[in-house]
Amino acid sequence: MRIETKIFGTIEVADEKIIHFENGIIGFPDLKNFTLLHDEDKGTSVGIRFLQSVEEPGFAMPVMDPLVVKPDYDPEVEDELLACIGNVNGENILVLVTATIPSDLTRMSVNLQGPIIINVEEHKGCQIIVDSEQYPVKFPIYELLQSRKAGE
Repeated sequence: MRIETKIFGTIEVADEKIIHFENGIIGFPDLKNFTLLHDEDKGTSVGIRFLQSVEEPGFAMPVMDPLVVKPDYDPEVEDELLACIGNVNGENILVLVTATIPSDLTRMSVNLQGPIIINVEEHKGCQIIVDSEQYPVKFPIYELLQSRKAGE
């Protein structure tokens, strides 16, 4: 499938790289199909990828693995919240969190309260809300990423 994107231009996406979100994602319930992209030139060293909408070229949400910035990230999730993506286990689950990347990079944050859960075998995803005060909506990550980069 050939899709137009605002960030990456025209790209080819194999059907098996399309992730279906039955209920869309929070704030965008009508967008159902996405693919994960990253900037080839920058690689994935920082861990930022983009959840690119297949239906809406201008919609690409920055996402990253929460374990990069919070190694003990392990929210409790009720099984029925994940029913729409099939049986998930340690082998077929991908957990991502959305990132906010403002012009002032020192204010960069991730949303630990609204993770995106993907069943990579079935190509299905959902976004849930974690009911825990230990996982904030705006978890600052700039200094964590800088110290990680300095340590590499």
